[in-house]
Amino acid sequence: MTVVAVAAEAGMTHANVYRYFPSKDALLDAVAGRWLRDVETRLAGIADAPDPADDKIERLLVALAALQRDALANEPNLFAVHLDATVAARPIARRHRVRLRSLVERVVEEGITSGIFSARDRERAIAYIFDASYRFTHPLAIQHDADVPRDLIEARFGAVIHAIQRVLRAGVL
Repeated sequence: MTVVAVAAEAGMTHANVYRYFPSKDALLDAVAGRWLRDVETRLAGIADAPDPADDKIERLLVALAALQRDALANEPNLFAVHLDATVAARPIARRHRVRLRSLVERVVEEGITSGIFSARDRERAIAYIFDASYRFTHPLAIQHDADVPRDLIEARFGAVIHAIQRVLRAGVL
């Protein structure tokens, strides 16, 4: 993705693009940020739903993985921008991670409060969720598994989610 290509798509000169964005990274972060806000809005809808916390954590993780896999398949340039921002730990990616953590934290807290989860340490429970689901939700891992059949990925991820739910219910953490 080049500034010249973006300018051509927008029907303007590349110099005009720089009037709105001070650098190529700023432009790419704006593109990624718009998509990430849409992702976060969808995930917030799941976190705010009335279903039980164990169902919510499954739906939230599945949706996060699916949205990213769909972007890789259908919008590879957008996915590449997101991946680059994540790997480079640019502010847009760090803010996204904080917002994701906040959504997971809300679901975990709700599960503990309602008695569905018996987690003893909320912070360890949240870290466990991210650690266990990394292979299926982190853009770098998703890119590595791009050639793996989707049904196989979904079956593997289903088993991991089941393990996450069991650990949270059992109070191992």
